[in-house]
Amino acid sequence: MDDRPASAWIGHDLGERTVSWTERDAILYALAVGARADELDLVFEDRLRTLPTFGLTLAQWAPDALGGLGAFDAGRALHGAQRLEVLADLPPRGELTMSARVEAVWDKGSAAVFEVRVDSPCFVARWSIFAPGQGGFGGERGPGGRAAAGGGPPGLTAPVATFAEQAALYRLCGDRHAIHIDPAASRAIGQERPILHGLCTMATSLVGLARALGEHPADLREAEVRFTSPVLPGDVLSLAAHVEGRSAAFEVGKDGRTVLGSGRAGFGG
Repeated sequence: MDDRPASAWIGHDLGERTVSWTERDAILYALAVGARADELDLVFEDRLRTLPTFGLTLAQWAPDALGGLGAFDAGRALHGAQRLEVLADLPPRGELTMSARVEAVWDKGSAAVFEVRVDSPCFVARWSIFAPGQGGFGGERGPGGRAAAGGGPPGLTAPVATFAEQAALYRLCGDRHAIHIDPAASRAIGQERPILHGLCTMATSLVGLARALGEHPADLREAEVRFTSPVLPGDVLSLAAHVEGRSAAFEVGKDGRTVLGSGRAGFGG
């Protein structure tokens, strides 16, 4: 790992990356985050609409590249939060050039939080990476977590079902970390069996939210969540949302614990 202080990475340019995809990739992704066989415009190439969160799989190279440069210990770092702003629809097949940089590094005392921003013509994506042991460099603490929106009980509740094979399927979309497939690797981090990818939990929950709102999941225009607890493939989660127009503030939980907190999503189109 690089021995420079975490603050040295503020503004670091991670360069550009051009990626391409086909209808097969977009369909595989949709199935991995819970699309049904009868949702033909998500799973049939003749009328395909690409889910906006698919862009996060195309941009995953950026936080991975930062970890590869030694900015943080990739074996200990945690994906703390994710934001997505949609600028234009992703086509069913195409090529996209993205640029990335370290937008900020916050000092949380015992840890640092690296904010990685990826820009493209279709979206802006931001990763918050929580890096234990790298705080204490005298920097700003950064913004606090968003308070839960809305007073009183949520106006909308819905189950969000995951399935036993989901992590094994989602990893074919790009994130092949062993904790999502190898029981020995998951036990090493204190989990009874392989866990679901955070971005898969996020996308599956957003598909469920769209259905509950009567929106099309491909009409998502903005989203953000904080990852607070792991999910096991096959868990049935509960979504609770406060709705305002075509936007919602939401949380997703399991057995009384929150797995996605401070969630916000907006739909358009």
